[in-house]
Amino acid sequence: MANEKEKELAGRAAAALVRDGEVVGLGTGSTAFFTMLALGERIKAGLKIVGIPTSNATADVAREVGIPLATLDQHPEIDIDIDGADEIDPQLRLIKGGGGALLREKVIAAASKRMVVIADSSKLVPALGKFPLPVEIVGFARAVVKRKIQALGATPKLRTRAGGSLYLTDNGNPILDCEFGKIGDPPALARTLSNIPGVVEHGLFIGLATLALIGRGDRVEEIRVG
Repeated sequence: MANEKEKELAGRAAAALVRDGEVVGLGTGSTAFFTMLALGERIKAGLKIVGIPTSNATADVAREVGIPLATLDQHPEIDIDIDGADEIDPQLRLIKGGGGALLREKVIAAASKRMVVIADSSKLVPALGKFPLPVEIVGFARAVVKRKIQALGATPKLRTRAGGSLYLTDNGNPILDCEFGKIGDPPALARTLSNIPGVVEHGLFIGLATLALIGRGDRVEEIRVG
């Protein structure tokens, strides 16, 4: 329950940053859910925005709370992106993708003037890597990519659903959850993974977030870089 309260505090604090007329990247996950609830309330009070969702699940929630939606074709530049994270280090480097939306999340983050990451205090870590790093791949290349990631010292595991069926992203791709342990050089690993043929995208978000809003107890802590 404590984590839920921290998530709500962070999510609502981020919603307060959104200004009238902005194009807003809508993140995926339990903390971003609270941002959308708060934005829905502000829209009912007169706020005018459009949202670009990072997943089908997010789009469903946005419609339920009354957030008008658009596409990147309509708005290739986004004013503010608000999204959660699975891990956040002191330099605001992130591991994302636990919810499976890492590709669309990264596209929207990169298209945004600013990315605000929101989380409860448990997501802050001194170094990335305890959370398995999600890597979205082309199914055709699964065996090859898995071997190459193993050669980097990681243990990759194909993500499955609760019943044991293969997990596929909104883009129709499988995900390898890769246990690296402590990642000593996240930018270098990001480059290495991006250079593997068959890797669609990985969950290392480097140099994208400039502000983190962290729920801690009954307050919100701000962390800035850049």
